Amino acid sequence: MSKMIPFTVDHVGSFLRPTSIKEARQKVQAGTLSKAELRDIENQEILRLIAAQKEVGIKGITDGEFRRGFWHIDFLENLIGVEGYVPDTGYNQTFKGDAAPAYNIRVIDRISFNPAHPFLEDFVFLKEAVGSEGDAIAKATIPSPTMILRQELLANDGSSKITTIYPNLADFYQDLATTYQDTIAAFYEKGCRYLQFDDTNWAFLADATKRESLLEKGINPDEIATICTDIINQALKNKPADLVITTHICRGNHASSWLFSGGYEPIAKQLFATNYDGFFLEYDSDRAGDFAPLRYWSNLDSKVVLGLVTSKFAELENPEAIKARIQEATQYVPLENLSISPQCGFASTETGNKLTEAEQWAKISLLQDIAQDVWK
Repeated sequence: MSKMIPFTVDHVGSFLRPTSIKEARQKVQAGTLSKAELRDIENQEILRLIAAQKEVGIKGITDGEFRRGFWHIDFLENLIGVEGYVPDTGYNQTFKGDAAPAYNIRVIDRISFNPAHPFLEDFVFLKEAVGSEGDAIAKATIPSPTMILRQELLANDGSSKITTIYPNLADFYQDLATTYQDTIAAFYEKGCRYLQFDDTNWAFLADATKRESLLEKGINPDEIATICTDIINQALKNKPADLVITTHICRGNHASSWLFSGGYEPIAKQLFATNYDGFFLEYDSDRAGDFAPLRYWSNLDSKVVLGLVTSKFAELENPEAIKARIQEATQYVPLENLSISPQCGFASTETGNKLTEAEQWAKISLLQDIAQDVWK
């Protein structure tokens, strides 16, 4: 199974939240519904989602991130030494479209893994629900450790206390790696064999405007990219042989809007020096650039997942155009090392992108049809 992952048609993880979950969360906030009752509703909707994924031919099954408000914050704020909070100035990144909710994370003490992290229980539910029959496997998605680095060093509003907590930033980097070593071990112990690190940090470091702003602060983006590679590889150092760990590179995804723009060229060398088993790469628009940075890909035991179909809008792509782009990518990566997926999740925040559930599944079906023609 591990040699098949990422699957020929795969997906990033999140799906549109059902109305029942959105309404239930509002009732919890209003005090008219208990968290236990909310969890029961989430459980039922996740079971329905698992069945829908299997029906459309998805093999790497997620819980749709139905229990989360954000793709990253819910995980990070449950680590030791990290807390979620409401910033006075709102979310510290400006989307090109609808504004993200004003909630973020900050480091308040030395960072370590939380053995009672709620995502572990969530994964156990998913794994048991997916079952062991057939060729489907439960897939867990969590943010990359470098998301904490970006928040504290690259995109902070000046309130970070990171240099007080970590006078020597090398200790910060080491704690990030160690925390994720422990995270990987904990998920593995719960039976996880397919884990994904979601990461907008690489897109931040590739964006020309962000790179310029970093240089103005005296921060070298190339040096930071190398540090990120080292943190990730340290985190993956003890990865069991039968555990597949992939990454997804995103340019921001909230309510069909985006954060960053620019191809992979500025960070490709450092990105492909990471020891991931697969790379989910956005390639649904001109903002992602061309395939030339794939020339840095060299690990024949890994796969590149081309996110050629957008999750942001309902209009279906021309299948022949997608096939032509796959063929173009084979200039750099053999077809047997390529897969396809939507460019991002359908609901990186609980708001969700601007399409319907039926349109969401039509995107997956389109990918399945294309794959049948390309990987015969």
